[in-house]
Amino acid sequence: MPLIHPSAVIDAAAEIAPTACVGAYSVIESGVRIGPHTIIAPMCHILQHTTIGAQCRIHTGAVIGDVPQDRAYTGELSSCEIGDGTVVREHVTIHRGTAPGSTTRVGQRCLLMVGCHVGHNCTVEDDVTLVNGTLLGGHVHIGARAILSGHVAVHQFVRIGEGAMVGVLARITRDVLPFFTVTGSGINIGINRIGLRRMGTAGNDIDEAHQAFRVLCRESHSLPVAREILKGELTSRIGRSILAFLDADSRRGIHLRSCQSRRLVDRNPDGTIQQ
Repeated sequence: MPLIHPSAVIDAAAEIAPTACVGAYSVIESGVRIGPHTIIAPMCHILQHTTIGAQCRIHTGAVIGDVPQDRAYTGELSSCEIGDGTVVREHVTIHRGTAPGSTTRVGQRCLLMVGCHVGHNCTVEDDVTLVNGTLLGGHVHIGARAILSGHVAVHQFVRIGEGAMVGVLARITRDVLPFFTVTGSGINIGINRIGLRRMGTAGNDIDEAHQAFRVLCRESHSLPVAREILKGELTSRIGRSILAFLDADSRRGIHLRSCQSRRLVDRNPDGTIQQ
């Protein structure tokens, strides 16, 4: 039997692994599934249609799977999923999807620190770190191993690329390229060289990331021209990831401004310059 405190309120339709623990005064609704060796701390609320994987730790005051803060939501059946090994710290809120059958997903081995919010229909991939107070609007996509520093605010429909680093108090209204470091109001200050090294990235791959930064952020090419230049220069796994990100659809455009560029510009989704 799972280790459940007598004061916890557990719906009979919830599925809790025998090795899971549920703390005092926590509420777990119907349709919830909790995996092996997961610990739910006291005073958490896990709402219906939420799945939490194995070996997770949900800290006091977290609310997971609540209805979306979306005026378009009218009670449709949607869900929320948390991957294995993820840690959700105190007072984090994660909302389920809006459209029927849609899902908000947080991957494996993520760390969501105190007071973060993950809005409806977000996808947070594996090994992501969200530092205290980070706010993700609806439909945001965070790539694997990205790090968002304290009190970062991310606009809805924005993509944050794999391995990106976003500095403290940043306001992100456009996409952030993989392995780039962004601070302030979307200003690129370089590549996430430390993060790349921690991933065990080879020197040539790091050089290609730096080359992409130079072409995209320091030279005065249009985005289509820069993309064509890079297609002839980027061949590594890191380089291909950057090219794939550039080629994918963007709802918000891409942050390409740099404090060292000759022109501080953002590109619209069609590659034109934002006025």
